[in-house]
Amino acid sequence: MPEQPPLVFVYADESCLGNQYKDRARPGGAAGLMEYWHPEKGWVRRDFYLAEPDTTNNRMAIRSATVPLQSLKQASRVVFTSDSRYLVDGMTSWVHGWAARGWVRKGGEIENLELWKALMPVAARHEVQWRWVKGHNGHAQNEYANFLATRSAAKQMDSGGLVESGFDAWLREEQAKERCRNFFPVPPDKFEFKPGRRAPTR
Repeated sequence: MPEQPPLVFVYADESCLGNQYKDRARPGGAAGLMEYWHPEKGWVRRDFYLAEPDTTNNRMAIRSATVPLQSLKQASRVVFTSDSRYLVDGMTSWVHGWAARGWVRKGGEIENLELWKALMPVAARHEVQWRWVKGHNGHAQNEYANFLATRSAAKQMDSGGLVESGFDAWLREEQAKERCRNFFPVPPDKFEFKPGRRAPTR
């Protein structure tokens, strides 16, 4: 039986500050946590974050997927978790219809078309299970991704790729405040991986 590709978990979020304003710049951030199990080291975690000076939540949601998937050096099985319906519905449903129709939409132009097209070949390299999680609901990794995204939006920070994670220290602080107490990582050998359709490449 051939060896399975590595199993990687990604938790991503996006932020856009000042969405209520139409007459000023709306700084945004996208960020997340990537983790995988190493038989000798245990959980190995890395962070990523990026920013744009004037953007939208939807733009940053797409970019929150492009950066980590692009950073993986080999084809992997990826469990990608986000609280963005725009991203998850887009990747599990919309993009397949758009691609089949030559990247046109019945209702008009496709929002953020250039970003969707940039994400497609990156995602197509991997088997991806796209998962939606309710935001701001105590999910530890999602809350941490939100923390990173909000910080990167406010401070316009860019990690330049994957960097050493601060998740463990952040989690200790949160749990000391009686938050994120339900954090129990699922052992990878117990996780049932259910990939969706591969992303179209063009």
